[in-house]
Amino acid sequence: MIILEKRPQPSQFWSYGAPIVAVFVTMIFGAALFAALGQPPIEALSKIFWEPLFGEFSFFYLPQLLIKGAPLVAIALGLSLGFKAGIWNIGAEGQYIIGALCGAAVGLAFYPMEARWLVLPAMLIAGALGGFAWAMIPGILRVKFNTNEILVSLMLVYVAEQLLAAMALGAMKNPEGMGFPGSRNLSQYGSASSWIDQGNGMHWGVVIALIAVIFAYILFARHILGFQIKLAGQAPRAAAFSGVSPARLVLFCLGVSGALAGIAGLTEVSGPAGVVSIDFNVGYGFTAIIVAFLGRLHPVGILMAGALMALTYIGGDVAQSSLGLPKAAIQVFQGTLLFSLLGIDVLTNYRVRIKRGAVA
Repeated sequence: MIILEKRPQPSQFWSYGAPIVAVFVTMIFGAALFAALGQPPIEALSKIFWEPLFGEFSFFYLPQLLIKGAPLVAIALGLSLGFKAGIWNIGAEGQYIIGALCGAAVGLAFYPMEARWLVLPAMLIAGALGGFAWAMIPGILRVKFNTNEILVSLMLVYVAEQLLAAMALGAMKNPEGMGFPGSRNLSQYGSASSWIDQGNGMHWGVVIALIAVIFAYILFARHILGFQIKLAGQAPRAAAFSGVSPARLVLFCLGVSGALAGIAGLTEVSGPAGVVSIDFNVGYGFTAIIVAFLGRLHPVGILMAGALMALTYIGGDVAQSSLGLPKAAIQVFQGTLLFSLLGIDVLTNYRVRIKRGAVA
């Protein structure tokens, strides 16, 4: 009989080794999936992981890693604050959308003003406040009425998607767009200055994500607030006895998480996307959950996990165009990474034992 035995202390080896093993398990599963679809598995995996880094067009794909990874890293950093404290914000996708809408509203109000140095900061503030306000809804409901922030934040994603569709078809619709849904182009505000942007689409969201990694590292490693966040997640009763206010912690973690998601949405709508459209959101808020756990809720780990997930996005596009793989297969491949991590992560706190005994 195979049983799981509780470890006296969490395994340090599996704590850091589980993400690496999960990546290899995902690759094995992906190889089997691609073979079942009639594609050569080794070639498909090489298109995903090798071609963007070392292929013929790597000079084009490498900047795209930063562009794709920036919103994932920014959102995952915000989520990691709450996850460490036992506060589960699952609705970052909605905060991402609302931040994009609020920031885009400011940009459209100033359109066609070309003073980017003035308009972009205003858009960033509006995007952060929009995501913050949307995250405060589940935060205040939990503090005041003890509601479940998982359900509330998740349901608000669908509300945000309906608002996005309404804005793309209504108030933010381009009056010169020949009746097609979508706003005016906002990329003139969000693209980075010439010292970064060399025609590769680089935007300020990349810079903001890297700065957020530095601040998150300082918060967890050097600041008393980071210690209180970790204490609240590991020992809630000890945190309460030490004077930590659970209500303030909930509002802080959800507020920062929402603000970072809102900024990520704004930089995306004013950068790569360029317009407010019905299909603007591509699931970054949900993918960031995988990034946060794959990075072990550590800022540096999240940075590396964001790069890996961005690689699967870009490599997945390469595999789709060159091998004809369906997009759903790439999404299953990405989702398998989270399930593999969750399954293998059990070994951090449990060890597998084979129990031998006589059958009664």
